[in-house]
Amino acid sequence: MGHKQAAPETKGVSVELLATVDLGPEIEGMAGRELRMRKVTIEPGGVFGPLHDHRDRPGTVFILQGTITDHRNGVATDYGPGPGWPEDRNTVHWLENRGSVAAVEISVDVVRRG
Repeated sequence: MGHKQAAPETKGVSVELLATVDLGPEIEGMAGRELRMRKVTIEPGGVFGPLHDHRDRPGTVFILQGTITDHRNGVATDYGPGPGWPEDRNTVHWLENRGSVAAVEISVDVVRRG
C-alpha cells in the first residue's frame, strides 16, 4: 500500500455552522478557543480536500447519512452511517463521497476563535 493518491481539491461540499461555545470562560487555559459543531454535506463524487491536518484542531465526526471515505496514510476507510473517525494531532487526511447519495456528517472540533 505504498501508492499515494494525490488529494484533489474540494468540490461538491457544503458546510453549515450549527453552534459554537466560547471555551475561554468555561475552561481555564482555553482563552481564544471555541467548541464548534458543523453539518458537512458531501455530494456524490464530492471531495473534502486537499490533504490537511488537524494539529491544534482536535475533533470527532458522526455520519448521519451515506458513506464517507477517509484517506490517510495511503489507506482508504469507509464510514457511515454512525460513528466516524477521530481527528487528532496525528490526523493528515482528505475525504470523498464515492456513493450515489449525499453523505452528511456532524463534525465537532475545538478551534481557535477567528
